[in-house]
Amino acid sequence: MKKLILAFAALSFILTSCSNNENDITSEQSKIDMSDFYVYTNADVDETSKLTATKSPIKSCYTMVNLNRLLKENPGLEKKMYDIEYFTRQFIAGKKPTGTPGGGPGGGTTDPIVDTDGDGTPDSSDLCPNEIGPSYNSGCPDNINDYTLTIPLVINIIEKSPGQVTDAQIDSQIAILNIDFDNRNLNKPDDLKIFTGVDADFDIKFTKHIVNRVSSKKKNWGTRDAMKFSSQGGIDATDTSTYLNIWVCEIGRGILGYAQFPGGPEVTDGVVIGPDYFGETGGNYGHGRTVTHEIGHWLNLRHIWGDGGCSDDDFVSDTPSSDGPNYGCPAYPTVNCNSTDMTMNYMDYVYDDCMYMFTNGQKDRASALFAIGGYRYSFVD
Repeated sequence: MKKLILAFAALSFILTSCSNNENDITSEQSKIDMSDFYVYTNADVDETSKLTATKSPIKSCYTMVNLNRLLKENPGLEKKMYDIEYFTRQFIAGKKPTGTPGGGPGGGTTDPIVDTDGDGTPDSSDLCPNEIGPSYNSGCPDNINDYTLTIPLVINIIEKSPGQVTDAQIDSQIAILNIDFDNRNLNKPDDLKIFTGVDADFDIKFTKHIVNRVSSKKKNWGTRDAMKFSSQGGIDATDTSTYLNIWVCEIGRGILGYAQFPGGPEVTDGVVIGPDYFGETGGNYGHGRTVTHEIGHWLNLRHIWGDGGCSDDDFVSDTPSSDGPNYGCPAYPTVNCNSTDMTMNYMDYVYDDCMYMFTNGQKDRASALFAIGGYRYSFVD
């Protein structure tokens, strides 16, 4: 009888524990507030007016205009993006498990230094061995093995003549991406003023998988994804579930680039960049940061001002509110919406040399994509 009583007590404890856990989960889910979520913006009007108002190149990202188009063409996309956002907010609200790729502070693992130069001693000489080339090595030392997620790139180049986009451009762009997403941009001052401690290392490493090239006399490819189809003279995407595809081609109308947010059609998933803004080419927008910006969109990051007024948000807790993009190299502080703008964030529109950081909140949004059940979990080995 005593054993039977103990057995019932144990069963009761288990059932109570399970019930409590279910209540905790239900309670946690009920806290997910989606009332501020939106997908459509005024980007169609805003971006067009910027391009019409100036004859000189300005930072012009057509991602939000592209999103509006895709939403109109794909009736189920809004719901899909809602579900991705819900999952993202659940992920951020909960405790991220240790070892989640790109999973925030404490989320990754730190490997020991590897004896890469073969001298028998794992030391500082083994850090960043030829990782980013002589022009960028001042970002070292960093342990190349610290990365927790590798994203292989498929570079699809549509050029007017063979070699228009050089191998050096390609290598420099990959180097820049690894610097930016590893929080090693040398333009970043030691003193970030009020933003100290907010800047983030994404724990992501980009590698070159393959470069595809075709020649085309087509002057401009526009923004309706024609470059992504061989049937239209472009290059078909390579398995977008495991590779980040980047198309390099003349877009036209002064547009530097555009990307596709998570949830869009798989066959067009990726980033499009004008050749003058891909890698190190010189000029205000010729230092590779357009690709950093567009990959930010591919990682589910909005423009830092939320593509609207002070009440619109980029859904990131540690970026201040603003009512529009910044250009050039703004003076500090630049104040809008009663707060200091984070003009140096990669998701603003300033010159390449004047942007140098992502935030921890932006990293959390990106990390949710690669968590178990996340939209881009297929990239995780």
